[in-house]
Amino acid sequence: MGLIRVVLADDQLLVRSGFRALLDAEDDIEVVGEAIDGAEALRLVGELHPNVVLMDIRMPGMDGLTAAREIAARDDLASTRVLVLTTFELDEYVYEALRAGASGFLVKHTEPAELIRAVRVVAAGEALLSPSVTRRLISTFSEPATASLPGPPPRETQSLTDREREVVTLVADGLSNDEIAERWFVCNATVRTHVSRAMTKLAARDRAQLVVFAYRYGLARVRFGHPGSSDVEPGSQR
Repeated sequence: MGLIRVVLADDQLLVRSGFRALLDAEDDIEVVGEAIDGAEALRLVGELHPNVVLMDIRMPGMDGLTAAREIAARDDLASTRVLVLTTFELDEYVYEALRAGASGFLVKHTEPAELIRAVRVVAAGEALLSPSVTRRLISTFSEPATASLPGPPPRETQSLTDREREVVTLVADGLSNDEIAERWFVCNATVRTHVSRAMTKLAARDRAQLVVFAYRYGLARVRFGHPGSSDVEPGSQR
Protein backbone atom coordinates (compact mmCIF):
# COMPACT_ATOMS: atom_id res chain seq x y z
CA MET A 1 0.00 0.00 0.00
CA GLY A 2 1.02 3.67 -0.17
CA LEU A 3 1.56 6.11 2.66
CA ILE A 4 0.12 4.88 5.98
CA ARG A 5 -1.64 7.75 7.75
CA VAL A 6 -1.79 7.44 11.55
CA VAL A 7 -3.68 9.22 14.34
CA LEU A 8 -2.27 8.98 17.88
CA ALA A 9 -4.71 8.96 20.81
CA ASP A 10 -3.15 9.10 24.27
CA ASP A 11 -3.54 11.53 27.15
CA GLN A 12 0.21 11.48 27.85
CA LEU A 13 2.18 14.00 25.80
CA LEU A 14 5.46 12.13 26.20
CA VAL A 15 3.92 8.93 24.82
CA ARG A 16 2.47 10.72 21.80
CA SER A 17 5.71 12.59 21.15
CA GLY A 18 7.77 9.42 21.30
CA PHE A 19 5.46 7.54 18.97
CA ARG A 20 5.30 10.47 16.53
CA ALA A 21 9.09 10.78 16.33
CA LEU A 22 9.45 7.05 15.75
CA LEU A 23 6.70 6.72 13.13
CA ASP A 24 7.43 9.94 11.23
CA ALA A 25 11.01 8.74 10.71
CA GLU A 26 9.66 6.01 8.41
CA ASP A 27 9.24 6.83 4.71
CA ASP A 28 5.89 5.02 4.43
CA ILE A 29 4.24 6.28 7.65
CA GLU A 30 2.96 9.74 8.58
CA VAL A 31 1.31 10.86 11.82
CA VAL A 32 -1.52 13.15 10.70
CA GLY A 33 -3.11 13.96 14.05
CA GLU A 34 -2.94 13.66 17.85
CA ALA A 35 -5.77 13.33 20.36
CA ILE A 36 -5.81 13.51 24.15
CA ASP A 37 -8.99 11.49 24.63
CA GLY A 38 -11.47 9.28 22.82
CA ALA A 39 -13.82 12.09 21.82
CA GLU A 40 -11.05 14.05 20.12
CA ALA A 41 -9.78 10.84 18.48
CA LEU A 42 -13.24 10.16 17.08
CA ARG A 43 -13.46 13.70 15.71
CA LEU A 44 -10.02 13.53 14.09
CA VAL A 45 -10.68 10.12 12.58
CA GLY A 46 -13.91 11.41 11.08
CA GLU A 47 -12.09 14.37 9.54
CA LEU A 48 -8.84 12.74 8.47
CA HIS A 49 -9.83 9.11 7.72
CA PRO A 50 -6.44 7.66 8.72
CA ASN A 51 -5.40 4.09 7.98
CA VAL A 52 -4.52 3.37 11.61
CA VAL A 53 -5.40 4.80 15.03
CA LEU A 54 -3.00 4.06 17.88
CA MET A 55 -5.54 4.22 20.70
CA ASP A 56 -4.79 4.18 24.42
CA ILE A 57 -7.53 2.32 26.30
CA ARG A 58 -7.49 4.35 29.49
CA MET A 59 -8.05 8.04 28.83
CA PRO A 60 -10.12 10.68 30.66
CA GLY A 61 -13.57 11.52 29.29
CA MET A 62 -14.38 9.14 26.46
CA ASP A 63 -12.02 6.19 26.82
CA GLY A 64 -10.37 4.27 24.00
CA LEU A 65 -12.81 1.37 24.23
CA THR A 66 -15.81 3.59 23.56
CA ALA A 67 -14.00 5.39 20.76
CA ALA A 68 -12.97 2.09 19.15
CA ARG A 69 -16.57 0.89 19.25
CA GLU A 70 -17.79 4.13 17.67
CA ILE A 71 -15.22 3.89 14.87
CA ALA A 72 -16.07 0.26 14.14
CA ALA A 73 -19.78 1.09 13.95
CA ARG A 74 -19.37 3.75 11.26
CA ASP A 75 -19.50 2.56 7.66
CA ASP A 76 -17.56 5.60 6.48
CA LEU A 77 -14.63 4.56 8.68
CA ALA A 78 -14.52 0.93 7.57
CA SER A 79 -10.99 1.36 6.21
CA THR A 80 -9.62 2.72 9.50
CA ARG A 81 -7.99 0.14 11.77
CA VAL A 82 -7.70 0.63 15.53
CA LEU A 83 -4.58 -0.63 17.28
CA VAL A 84 -5.15 -0.36 21.02
CA LEU A 85 -2.39 0.49 23.49
CA THR A 86 -2.25 -0.87 27.00
CA THR A 87 0.18 -0.81 29.90
CA PHE A 88 -0.21 -4.49 30.67
CA GLU A 89 -0.49 -7.46 28.30
CA LEU A 90 -3.44 -8.96 30.19
CA ASP A 91 -5.55 -5.83 30.54
CA GLU A 92 -9.23 -6.72 31.03
CA TYR A 93 -10.22 -4.00 28.58
CA VAL A 94 -8.19 -5.40 25.70
CA TYR A 95 -10.58 -8.27 25.00
CA GLU A 96 -13.49 -5.83 25.07
CA ALA A 97 -11.59 -3.63 22.61
CA LEU A 98 -11.14 -6.56 20.24
CA ARG A 99 -14.84 -7.36 20.52
CA ALA A 100 -15.57 -3.70 19.83
CA GLY A 101 -13.71 -3.86 16.54
CA ALA A 102 -10.06 -3.15 17.32
CA SER A 103 -7.62 -4.92 15.01
CA GLY A 104 -5.03 -5.77 17.63
CA PHE A 105 -3.13 -4.46 20.60
CA LEU A 106 0.32 -3.42 21.74
CA VAL A 107 1.84 -2.84 25.14
CA LYS A 108 3.29 0.64 25.55
CA HIS A 109 6.77 -0.65 26.31
CA THR A 110 6.96 -2.57 23.03
CA GLU A 111 10.19 -2.41 21.04
CA PRO A 112 10.35 0.37 18.40
CA ALA A 113 10.74 -2.10 15.53
CA GLU A 114 7.67 -4.02 16.72
CA LEU A 115 5.59 -0.85 16.86
CA ILE A 116 6.50 0.03 13.29
CA ARG A 117 5.80 -3.51 12.10
CA ALA A 118 2.49 -3.50 13.98
CA VAL A 119 1.30 -0.34 12.26
CA ARG A 120 2.16 -1.78 8.84
CA VAL A 121 0.53 -5.14 9.57
CA VAL A 122 -2.69 -3.63 10.89
CA ALA A 123 -2.85 -1.11 8.04
CA ALA A 124 -2.70 -4.04 5.62
CA GLY A 125 -5.46 -5.84 7.56
CA GLU A 126 -3.34 -8.97 7.63
CA ALA A 127 -3.06 -10.46 11.12
CA LEU A 128 -3.22 -10.07 14.84
CA LEU A 129 -0.10 -8.99 16.68
CA SER A 130 1.75 -11.19 19.14
CA PRO A 131 -0.42 -14.27 18.43
CA SER A 132 0.54 -16.23 21.56
CA VAL A 133 -0.23 -13.34 23.91
CA THR A 134 -3.42 -12.47 22.05
CA ARG A 135 -4.68 -16.05 22.11
CA ARG A 136 -3.89 -16.25 25.83
CA LEU A 137 -5.77 -13.02 26.51
CA ILE A 138 -8.79 -13.94 24.39
CA SER A 139 -9.10 -17.37 26.00
CA THR A 140 -8.96 -15.79 29.45
CA PHE A 141 -11.68 -13.22 28.89
CA SER A 142 -13.91 -15.07 26.41
CA GLU A 143 -14.83 -17.96 28.71
CA PRO A 144 -17.70 -16.09 30.44
CA ALA A 145 -19.07 -15.01 27.06
CA THR A 146 -18.89 -18.56 25.72
CA ALA A 147 -20.58 -19.98 28.78
CA SER A 148 -23.40 -17.47 28.48
CA LEU A 149 -24.44 -18.68 25.04
CA PRO A 150 -27.11 -21.39 25.45
CA GLY A 151 -28.05 -23.97 22.84
CA PRO A 152 -26.46 -24.53 19.43
CA PRO A 153 -24.04 -22.06 17.87
CA PRO A 154 -25.49 -19.20 15.84
CA ARG A 155 -26.70 -19.84 12.31
CA GLU A 156 -23.70 -17.99 10.92
CA THR A 157 -21.23 -20.57 12.25
CA GLN A 158 -23.37 -23.43 10.97
CA SER A 159 -23.17 -21.96 7.46
CA LEU A 160 -19.39 -22.35 7.36
CA THR A 161 -18.00 -25.08 5.12
CA ASP A 162 -15.56 -27.58 6.62
CA ARG A 163 -12.66 -25.75 4.95
CA GLU A 164 -13.86 -22.36 6.22
CA ARG A 165 -14.27 -23.75 9.72
CA GLU A 166 -10.74 -25.14 9.55
CA VAL A 167 -9.26 -21.86 8.34
CA VAL A 168 -10.98 -19.98 11.17
CA THR A 169 -9.42 -22.40 13.65
CA LEU A 170 -5.96 -21.92 12.14
CA VAL A 171 -6.29 -18.13 12.08
CA ALA A 172 -7.33 -18.25 15.75
CA ASP A 173 -4.25 -20.36 16.44
CA GLY A 174 -2.10 -17.48 15.19
CA LEU A 175 -1.13 -18.78 11.75
CA SER A 176 -0.63 -16.34 8.89
CA ASN A 177 -2.05 -16.92 5.41
CA ASP A 178 1.36 -18.05 4.20
CA GLU A 179 1.65 -20.60 7.01
CA ILE A 180 -1.84 -21.95 6.33
CA ALA A 181 -1.07 -22.18 2.60
CA GLU A 182 2.08 -24.16 3.36
CA ARG A 183 0.17 -26.53 5.62
CA TRP A 184 -2.58 -27.06 3.05
CA PHE A 185 -0.22 -27.21 0.04
CA VAL A 186 -2.20 -24.50 -1.74
CA CYS A 187 -1.48 -20.95 -2.90
CA ASN A 188 -1.89 -17.89 -0.66
CA ALA A 189 -4.81 -16.64 -2.77
CA THR A 190 -6.81 -19.78 -1.97
CA VAL A 191 -6.34 -19.21 1.75
CA ARG A 192 -7.30 -15.55 1.42
CA THR A 193 -10.52 -16.59 -0.31
CA HIS A 194 -11.48 -18.97 2.51
CA VAL A 195 -10.63 -16.39 5.16
CA SER A 196 -12.62 -13.72 3.33
CA ARG A 197 -15.68 -15.96 2.98
CA ALA A 198 -15.53 -16.93 6.65
CA MET A 199 -15.27 -13.29 7.69
CA THR A 200 -18.27 -12.43 5.51
CA LYS A 201 -20.41 -15.25 6.94
CA LEU A 202 -19.49 -14.37 10.52
CA ALA A 203 -19.78 -10.61 9.88
CA ALA A 204 -16.25 -10.15 11.20
CA ARG A 205 -14.73 -6.72 10.55
CA ASP A 206 -11.21 -8.15 10.29
CA ARG A 207 -9.01 -11.03 11.43
CA ALA A 208 -9.03 -9.79 15.02
CA GLN A 209 -12.80 -10.15 15.28
CA LEU A 210 -12.58 -13.48 13.46
CA VAL A 211 -10.33 -14.77 16.26
CA VAL A 212 -12.70 -13.42 18.93
CA PHE A 213 -15.65 -15.18 17.30
CA ALA A 214 -13.64 -18.38 16.96
CA TYR A 215 -13.09 -18.60 20.71
CA ARG A 216 -16.49 -17.25 21.67
CA TYR A 217 -18.40 -19.81 19.58
CA GLY A 218 -16.15 -22.79 20.20
CA LEU A 219 -14.51 -22.88 16.76
CA ALA A 220 -11.07 -22.80 18.38
CA ARG A 221 -9.60 -24.47 21.42
CA VAL A 222 -6.85 -23.19 23.68
CA ARG A 223 -3.62 -25.19 23.38
CA PHE A 224 -1.50 -23.59 26.08
CA GLY A 225 -1.28 -23.24 29.84
CA HIS A 226 -1.98 -20.35 32.13
CA PRO A 227 -0.85 -16.82 31.34
CA GLY A 228 2.90 -16.57 31.72
CA SER A 229 3.54 -20.18 30.72
CA SER A 230 5.91 -21.05 27.90
CA ASP A 231 4.39 -20.73 24.46
CA VAL A 232 5.82 -20.92 20.97
CA GLU A 233 4.97 -18.62 18.09
CA PRO A 234 3.85 -20.40 14.90
CA GLY A 235 6.87 -21.41 12.88
CA SER A 236 9.33 -20.63 15.69
CA GLN A 237 11.83 -22.95 17.33
CA ARG A 238 12.27 -23.65 21.03
